[in-house]
Amino acid sequence: QVQLVESGGGLVQPGGSLTLSCAASGFTFSSYAMSWVRQAPGKGLEWVSDIYSGGGSAYLADSVKGRFTISRDNAKNTLYLQMNSLKPEDTAVYSCAKSLEPWGLAGGSSMDYWGKGTLVTVSS
Repeated sequence: QVQLVESGGGLVQPGGSLTLSCAASGFTFSSYAMSWVRQAPGKGLEWVSDIYSGGGSAYLADSVKGRFTISRDNAKNTLYLQMNSLKPEDTAVYSCAKSLEPWGLAGGSSMDYWGKGTLVTVSS
């Protein structure tokens, strides 16, 4: 069955960096776009970023553009999110999600599987 397992979260000071990973199994990883979404305490789900199946196209929410980078290693079935210049408002549970298509949410697809998430806390 499809499994998505995130790792790399933790406590970081404002201005710091973290890299999240998402290990995928149970499907042909290279055939589907992947996304990162986040949910801050007491708030709704927010889309963060998409990367298409081949890795050639990526999209970022305006709130993280210029600070976050999404990437994938199809040989390792792993998705990444490099987060720099972190702000307290980036505090959230970050989850990876599998798209139904080779293109992601930005292209009109939907997600069908989510991981349980990893907590990122940005605080001094």
